[in-house]
Amino acid sequence: MRYARGRRKLCAMMTSTINSIRAVGRIVASATLFATALAVPRVAHTQAAAQRAAAFDPTEKSITELQEAMAAGRTSSADLTNSYLARILAYDHAGPALNTMIRLNPLARADAAAMDAERRAGTVRGPMHGIPIILKDNYDTKGLGTSAGSLALASHVPAADAFIVRKLREAGAVILGKSNLHELASGITTISSLGGQTLNPYDPARCPGGSSGGTGAAVAASFGAIGWGTDTCGSIRIPSAFGSLFGLRPTTGLFSLDGIIPLSLTQDVPGPLARTVTDLAIGLDVTVGPDPADPATQVMEGRPLPQFGDALQRDALRGARIGIFRPYFRGGQRDVNDTVRAAARSMAALGAEVIEVDMPDFDSVIGGTRAILLETRFDLIDYFGRAGGAPVNSLTEIVTGGFFDKSLEERHKGADTISARDSEEHREVLARQARLRARIVALMDSLNLDALAYPTIPERPVLVGAAQTTSSCALAAQAGLPAISMPAGFTSDGLPTGLELLGRPFADARLVGFAYAYEQAMPRRRPPPTTPALVNGRVPPPVGFSMTVGPTESAAIVGFTFTPSTSELAYSVRRAGTNAAAVTAVVIRRADVSRDASGRATEPAAGARSRVIMRVLGPDMLAASGKLRLLGEELEAYRAGALSVAVFTSASAAPIAEVPILSPR
Repeated sequence: MRYARGRRKLCAMMTSTINSIRAVGRIVASATLFATALAVPRVAHTQAAAQRAAAFDPTEKSITELQEAMAAGRTSSADLTNSYLARILAYDHAGPALNTMIRLNPLARADAAAMDAERRAGTVRGPMHGIPIILKDNYDTKGLGTSAGSLALASHVPAADAFIVRKLREAGAVILGKSNLHELASGITTISSLGGQTLNPYDPARCPGGSSGGTGAAVAASFGAIGWGTDTCGSIRIPSAFGSLFGLRPTTGLFSLDGIIPLSLTQDVPGPLARTVTDLAIGLDVTVGPDPADPATQVMEGRPLPQFGDALQRDALRGARIGIFRPYFRGGQRDVNDTVRAAARSMAALGAEVIEVDMPDFDSVIGGTRAILLETRFDLIDYFGRAGGAPVNSLTEIVTGGFFDKSLEERHKGADTISARDSEEHREVLARQARLRARIVALMDSLNLDALAYPTIPERPVLVGAAQTTSSCALAAQAGLPAISMPAGFTSDGLPTGLELLGRPFADARLVGFAYAYEQAMPRRRPPPTTPALVNGRVPPPVGFSMTVGPTESAAIVGFTFTPSTSELAYSVRRAGTNAAAVTAVVIRRADVSRDASGRATEPAAGARSRVIMRVLGPDMLAASGKLRLLGEELEAYRAGALSVAVFTSASAAPIAEVPILSPR
């Protein structure tokens, strides 16, 4: 079938290398979709059910923990569904307003109730039974809209589930809703004409990565237990890096693309994003396998299916050889590179041999291997022509109708100028991809390497509205090799970074095993500051407090309000006392902190240095007010009692008084 032609070509070459509108209809605003879903009558609650829901908080809980709680009767799939929907309402619409979701599933509660009934009757389908999940809105869902973020597809409701969605339903998963993505999956900052701009829960002023940024931000913020995305050039891995998550780009052909809106079938792959490696393995095991509707999955013929759960061994890194791949450390931001390099070297303590690896010809070998723009137009035509149809027939209709976000204009128009699918240029790109794959495998063979290590993306997430200009996504995507992104740590301003491991063809399960050993040795994930656990189903309220700093005759009276859902510290300050004019400055300072064995800040360090993080009152100012967003080291210091208010006067260069900012707990 034409839909799989590009993938079939790629997989044939991989095997060789290894073995050798019509009118846009009704457009429903996203707010209406949310309101409709949330207005669905709740599953009837007994008093015991209400108590369970209040007692069990799913925030940051793993699939295993959720299953244990359901098995013990401490919660139910219906309770979990309601809890996740409450978090979406609290933080996707209000609070930081992350805007991760395009639409919610109005049948989610009914589906959860059905899974609970099966459990009560003695049937548990497996580890995904009753687990609420998030799907990127390019996965076909029967009866539930699938738009790929495009206004042109706002009314598109598929007649059948994608292959992976069908497997998830059969496994008992509950679909909470569909997440935003970079429109048509064609970028890495997650903005779309139907879904708008998704924000990063670690800093809502920044992007969440993309194109699966809605899924990544939703899973990072515990809007669901696990989520599914797609990766054409980093679209699973980049949101994983920017969300402190684990995400695998699998070997091409391991997972079916049937029923997923394509960007480039040569490079597209589907897969989960998860907060733990165990969750990732569960999601992979449930969805892996051949699909007659996607001939590219024939690459698995004669091979056993990978068993991701079996790969979860604490000693998986013992005896492995990991190469720190220098070409992808060039030009990156220093603190990102340093964090990633340190994370990679930490695997030596787990029994791996870690070496530096260079490849002088890398730029020439990887050049000219990008297939995306050569395939998008034709792969979309094939998808739009499938049974059940879509409201448009082509990218041309999307472009001429203006049904796209302005940031996509140049890209869409460029893709729409490609005149032929089977061109000499396209054949050359596929041949160069095969040569790249062979060269990387040969490099790993020559050094007896099990994986190459490098930054998932060598820079911070950009501010909303800016372009994310660098990435390390191309190697895995254009060589068709598996790669996993793992949390590496955080920058000084509290932004997650990712360590990527690239493996040999079909070594996917081994990469997951490496990630598990790495995770168990020292968990590096931290939840985002802007989406804390709800309190009795509600957003934690702001905390207000005040203090007087300085002697009676020349003091500053300072009031604070900390809002957990925005991580903002609001302040108001005024001079006071008989000699108030002597006050020349009031500042907030941060001291160095002591850390426990896990690296978490615990208290101000003995003899700690301090530095000013904000001047709140200056000379000749009688009063002032403002806000300070606490992220990274500042937020850690606030929680550890290492922020302080210092008052300076004209009498001395040293503060006349300095008082810790201690929020009532």
